[in-house]
Amino acid sequence: MKKKFDAIIIGAGHAGAEAAHALATLGKDTLIMTMSLDSVAFMACNPNIGGTAKGHLVREIDALGGIMGELADKATIQTRMLNLGNGPAVHSLRAQVDKNLYHRLVKERLEKTPNLTLLEAEAAEILFDGKTVKGIKTALGDSYFAPVVILATGVFLNAKVIIGEYTKTVGPSGLMRSESLAESLEKNGLKLRRFKTGTPPRVLRSSVDFSKTEPQYGDKGIPKFSLLTKGEVRNDALCYLTYTNEQTHKIIFANLDRAPIYNGGISGAGPRYCPSVEDKVVRFKDKERHQIFIEPEGADTEEMYVQGLSTSMPFDVQESMMKTIRGLENAQITRYGYAIEYDCIDPLTMLATLEIKGFKGLFAAGQINGSSGYEEAAGQGLIAGINAARFLEGKQGTILRRDEAYIGVLIDDLVTKGTNEPYRMMTSRAEHRLHLRQDNADIRLGDLGVKLGLAGEERQALYQARKAKIAKLNTLLDRAYSPERLSALCEKAGEPLPSSGIKARDFLKRPRITAELLSEFLEEFKDVPKEELKYLETEIKYEGYLAKQQRAIAEAVKMEEVPLSPDIDYLNIDGLRLEARQKFDKIKPLTLAQASRISGVSPADITVLMLHIRKSQSNKNKPL
Repeated sequence: MKKKFDAIIIGAGHAGAEAAHALATLGKDTLIMTMSLDSVAFMACNPNIGGTAKGHLVREIDALGGIMGELADKATIQTRMLNLGNGPAVHSLRAQVDKNLYHRLVKERLEKTPNLTLLEAEAAEILFDGKTVKGIKTALGDSYFAPVVILATGVFLNAKVIIGEYTKTVGPSGLMRSESLAESLEKNGLKLRRFKTGTPPRVLRSSVDFSKTEPQYGDKGIPKFSLLTKGEVRNDALCYLTYTNEQTHKIIFANLDRAPIYNGGISGAGPRYCPSVEDKVVRFKDKERHQIFIEPEGADTEEMYVQGLSTSMPFDVQESMMKTIRGLENAQITRYGYAIEYDCIDPLTMLATLEIKGFKGLFAAGQINGSSGYEEAAGQGLIAGINAARFLEGKQGTILRRDEAYIGVLIDDLVTKGTNEPYRMMTSRAEHRLHLRQDNADIRLGDLGVKLGLAGEERQALYQARKAKIAKLNTLLDRAYSPERLSALCEKAGEPLPSSGIKARDFLKRPRITAELLSEFLEEFKDVPKEELKYLETEIKYEGYLAKQQRAIAEAVKMEEVPLSPDIDYLNIDGLRLEARQKFDKIKPLTLAQASRISGVSPADITVLMLHIRKSQSNKNKPL
């Protein structure tokens, strides 16, 4: 067994898989180590990829050359576009996937990736030379050496599963947890924190009475996550909607003294935006019911995932709750819901490149950084892999700005603002979200994917072809149409006829005129690519808002272009408030814009900092 590599990744979940694939694709001799090869890209919680804001992340990962979107498309069994009742900024693709197939596809991809070695082993200790990474030592006592190590341990560090009064020191789904590695990190000065997440019960399909539920069908004609996906994805699986009710809530309230999140059985901070059912019932007492989605775990299993019923209540309470829910009265539980606590680091200890401050060659990605979700993990893993490769080449790291990508928003939020609970990506976190739509992810990031060397020849060709389609459509939209040609279309749309000839582009600005109507009524648009026409419809209808957003982005970029030296002595800047001094000193922002986004920093603090920078530059330019 080879012992020396360019990079070692600890953990083969969604972050580790993207990091390893990126490093190996960029030509780095890479080792990815996991405690179980059966858990590569394992979906311990919900069997879906994408969703609100998360769909944006997957499209961006694909545009940059990552693998999540491509392999999710292959494993999809139902696809839906969320938030279609709202503006295009928040439209988000969500795919129900076959979790076992997805695991197999990712494992196979990694196994076939040149320059990449997979190993089932437990990393027990990070090896350092001072504060410089040397490699890792396994629980077996073996050592592997590399100048770069990426921590992608997910929820496995000192993991503990909790079901009521029952606790067990294991990882999700009974997998082994990591113990020694956490001790090694703390011994070397990395302070760890305790977070918590959870999962709901699974039930047997044949025991569910679906006649009492509302079927949830997939959407037809929905675009895919990946440019590489040819043809339609599978879209024939059904999900089902039901609800909790007054009886469910009574059982929860009657057993709150047995609920670990309320009786002290759980110490870790849980996710605010994905709470347990007992937490929802307590926090939202005025709500008479909460949605419960019954979703297939895959095409090769009869297990169904009861989304919305995440819980750490005792097993008997889970059974009682289940019996009160329409369609689940006689459901056979195959796996009880549980909470899981785990160790993670404070993301404020990281640079925006995801390298950990004070440690040369040590990077971190995924839930160890305080985030939640497969997509958030994969986005971080991709950036960590890219920057680890650039570190090995002696190049400056790649940092996506907040106006460039949701991945940029995600990482900037973590390393600039930090988080006191598992961080979840949401569209509301992005101040430029009309610009950061999922339908333009490849337009925004395709050139960067090519420049970084991750977008292969096929992806590059498809990206260039899409740009050519858009350019051709743009020309077509400049064609003018007479009122007579538009008569049937206007009647269908309930729009008044234009008084004279009008360009298709200007006609499309009308609120009730859509890309679909152009395709239906105008011969020239019948066979054009629908996704590209829909993209241009959004660009045209919202051009005023987009122009305003571009001006705001230009102003923000000016501040991003003011670099801050890591050697600034913030603690001794006159006129700076004590809180600002301490936060600047801890985070060490790379730019003035990043400094302005730190929680607790005021505009007055930024003014003082700008004056200090100007004074320092002036002193440097003074003649001796």
